[in-house]
Amino acid sequence: MAALAELFSPKDMTVGPPWKRIVEFSLPLLLGNIAQQLYNTVDSIVIGRYVGDNALAAVGSALPVLHFLLVLFVAVATGAGIMVSQYFGAKDRARLSRSIGACVTLTAIASTILMLIGPVVIRPMLILINTPDTIIDWCADYLLILMLGNWGFSYFNIFSGILRGLGDSLSALIFLLISTALNIVLDIWFVAGLNLGVPGVALATVIAQLLSAVLCALKLGKMQAIFDFNLNMLKPRKKYLLQLLRLGLPSGLTQVIFSLAMVTVQSLTNTFGEMIIACNVIVMRVDGFAMMPNFSFGMTMTTYAGQNVGAKRIDRVELGTRQGLAIAVGVSTVITMIILLFGRHLMNIFTGTVALVDLSMRMMRILAAGYIAMAVTQVLAGVMRGAGDTVTPMWLSLITTIFLRVPIAYGLAHLTRSPQFPRGRPESIFVSLLMAWVLGAVVTYVFYRRGKWKEKALLKDVQ
Repeated sequence: MAALAELFSPKDMTVGPPWKRIVEFSLPLLLGNIAQQLYNTVDSIVIGRYVGDNALAAVGSALPVLHFLLVLFVAVATGAGIMVSQYFGAKDRARLSRSIGACVTLTAIASTILMLIGPVVIRPMLILINTPDTIIDWCADYLLILMLGNWGFSYFNIFSGILRGLGDSLSALIFLLISTALNIVLDIWFVAGLNLGVPGVALATVIAQLLSAVLCALKLGKMQAIFDFNLNMLKPRKKYLLQLLRLGLPSGLTQVIFSLAMVTVQSLTNTFGEMIIACNVIVMRVDGFAMMPNFSFGMTMTTYAGQNVGAKRIDRVELGTRQGLAIAVGVSTVITMIILLFGRHLMNIFTGTVALVDLSMRMMRILAAGYIAMAVTQVLAGVMRGAGDTVTPMWLSLITTIFLRVPIAYGLAHLTRSPQFPRGRPESIFVSLLMAWVLGAVVTYVFYRRGKWKEKALLKDVQ
């Protein structure tokens, strides 16, 4: 029992071999991210198999709009992880409790606002990105249900961010696995059994995410030995809310940038027709799993850097960064090889249309090498965020995404127009993404080496 309790307890990443702490923390986080990715992936598989390729395209077209509307919660979750990890590393119970309270309160406000404005802006946004008339109603129904039921998504992300900041990546994993299993069962029941179609997968996702949020809240309620989790803690405190926004908004703006780029490129993708839209959905689903280790190592390094910065161990941060980077690049190299060898089998899961599988595999080969570059970007950006410098990664994302990917995508599409491809070659979408990833890795490495992130290491101004 003692060993089991230790397994699910917060982890102090300021002691022990850095590589070992990074691996211990990353593995459950990786499994959790894979489970999170399963939400949308199972939606796509069930829709593609039971409803058709157009319905699959509808779910894919809705995702850029969904990401854009949910970016505020990414900001709050990022700020939460940074504050919690640094205060936990500094062993400051009072500030730790107040920062967690600020996260819970701000999420309640943001979730309510999204429930009110989301349904109003959904269809105009879908029209703005040239969503085909054949799938726009499905897209709107899917998004409407997710917006009205966003509390589960919102609070799971915030609570799991808090748990990660405390060094506990395993509890959130267990809760996510439970809700993922429920999501799969409900997807099949609602779509194959009750014939609810696209709205059915959205409803299944809302119910499953709500369960994961409730389980995380119950776990936090049992951690009274580390921080106070009560009504008084939830009282809004201006200094902590501002601190949370100061740390989180740059990451949130980074996600806004990505989302705007996704929406803009989705608009270009939509002009190529339903076949290319469905292809993009399949590639992005496989891409989501391929990118999971990179995101996991990035989040791990944020917690690792935050705790060690809180403990004033910059030397340990740098040592852990070198070791974490080596592990992440190695894992991404293996994943790239797997994609190149077995990608076609993965594509077949989503559709039985041979031409669509062939097209998707061709696009996937373009992206494959980019995952190694993204390993570098995610690890180094994670360290900078954990230290409190969330602005630099934001600017780097702005440069590589807005000023590189979008112009290249549209430029290549324009230059490759022909009688066979009147809108340009669809490869332009994926070539532009690869170039953005590679340049992003180079620029992120340069800024990490400059070391300005060390100057923003400690949270000093909140009392």
